[in-house]
Amino acid sequence: MRDLVAHSRSSAAFLVYLQLYRHTHGAGRDSAAMSHKVLADLIGISKRSVQSALAHLIERRLIRQRKARPTAVPVYTVLTPWIRKAKSPA
Repeated sequence: MRDLVAHSRSSAAFLVYLQLYRHTHGAGRDSAAMSHKVLADLIGISKRSVQSALAHLIERRLIRQRKARPTAVPVYTVLTPWIRKAKSPA
């Protein structure tokens, strides 16, 4: 995550990732449905900053976004590519 703040210079992306992580992994769920406005209000940044941060996180493959319809509230899945899954014994 240091890369998001230092290399990419996107503190908004870091804050959005942390908030989504809290509402998914922190709550024991795989995904969370949240509008841009709700995220912006929770974090305290503009809606446009949230949109830019989400685009950056999706491009970096740190979150996945799904929508049932183009105007539906997005459902976000937070990805953790640095955590390896334990192999189950055969």
